[in-house]
Amino acid sequence: MFIPKDERKKIHTYLFKEGVVVAKKDFNQPKHEEIDTKNLFVIKALQSLNSRGYVKTQFSWQYYYYTLTDAGVEYLREWLHLPTEIVPATHKKQVRQPLPGARPSRDGRGPRNFDDGYRRRAADKEAAPGEYKPQFNQ
Repeated sequence: MFIPKDERKKIHTYLFKEGVVVAKKDFNQPKHEEIDTKNLFVIKALQSLNSRGYVKTQFSWQYYYYTLTDAGVEYLREWLHLPTEIVPATHKKQVRQPLPGARPSRDGRGPRNFDDGYRRRAADKEAAPGEYKPQFNQ
């Protein structure tokens, strides 16, 4: 299928920027949800990239899920004339922010993901007096 170069460039640019593309299996849909082009162009362009091993395809519930491979990153970087510093969003390392009230872990590798406030709250509740001695009937 012939896809105009400017339409293919939109698809490849979006794929490189995000690292993934989702397309509904509707060949008559006039416009893709996220890319300003026909849905058929998106499916066929990514089908071509899949046959060359540049994307991995997963199909589920009438949707195509395309994931960019490492070979695809290199191919699109060359095709779009991008420097090596620019990487897709799926290849960027996420920086995790510590949760409010989180303490450092015991091994020192980062914050713990829970708050021990429940222990403090339990200790603040009124407890039985020290001289209380329950008796059990036998």
